[in-house]
Amino acid sequence: MVDALRNVTYEVADRVARITLNRPERGNGITRGLIDELERCVERADLDPAVHVMLLAGNGKGFCGGYDLVESAEGGGGLGEGDPAPAPGSPLDPAVMAANHDPTGTWDAMVDYAMMSRNARGFMSLFYAGKPVVCKVHGFCVAGGTDMALCSDLLVIAADAKIGYPPARVWGAPTTSMWAYRLGAQRAKRLLFTGDCLSGEEALQWGLAIEAPPPEQLDERTEVLLGRIARLPVNQLRMMKLLVNQTLHAQGLHETQILGTLLDGVARHTAEGYDFQRRAMQAGFREAVRERDEPFGDHGASTFKG
Repeated sequence: MVDALRNVTYEVADRVARITLNRPERGNGITRGLIDELERCVERADLDPAVHVMLLAGNGKGFCGGYDLVESAEGGGGLGEGDPAPAPGSPLDPAVMAANHDPTGTWDAMVDYAMMSRNARGFMSLFYAGKPVVCKVHGFCVAGGTDMALCSDLLVIAADAKIGYPPARVWGAPTTSMWAYRLGAQRAKRLLFTGDCLSGEEALQWGLAIEAPPPEQLDERTEVLLGRIARLPVNQLRMMKLLVNQTLHAQGLHETQILGTLLDGVARHTAEGYDFQRRAMQAGFREAVRERDEPFGDHGASTFKG
């Protein structure tokens, strides 16, 4: 077992390492502590000779509602329970974060980039791990939650689940920038120009998911896939993942992610971004999100997305 886990759970059985997001009361909202634990578990599984494949899943009503932004958008520091205390003056120091989001102050783009690129590297641990990662999605997978799902190798999503990036409407850009690589340019633009979500069934039709079973069959179908992958020797699995991932590297994934992470900071510091944050401070983050999404005919897939 990985010691002192508070935001995820980890177990190994039958050649499968199961990493499960475990903040169900917050929609498995992303905090720095959750990302740290995710990285530790991925590394542990990748080094364990008994593990052939990893499963990433979430406890509760959905997979992940994105960053837990309620506190930070409403003016707090945004650290979750169990998050490590950052060094004073570092980009993760709540005082530095709060000052950097103050519309009356000066935005330091490099402080923002240092913080968010660290998070993106944590999500990309799933991509860079030598062993395959299957992501199982139920309920909702939105905003920052899609970074984890799309950095995984294979996505199995319940037919009735929702997946998308609503912060494309205001206050965000996808830091890992995987949408175009997973969907192609035109379909990625269709989602990011609107912030709309796909159902699991639509995600399968668009080629984003490998399977979209009815929700009552999600666990069963995921286990069948895991079992088939786990039969292969670890060295073969590593070779196949290394081979396919080179295609994305050759297409400029690293450079795209630098731009995506910088633009995420820009999106939070536009006039519209400041208006959104001011509204969150006045009425609460959930209400600001509701008002953002209402003109599109939806109210978001989760109250914790960001």
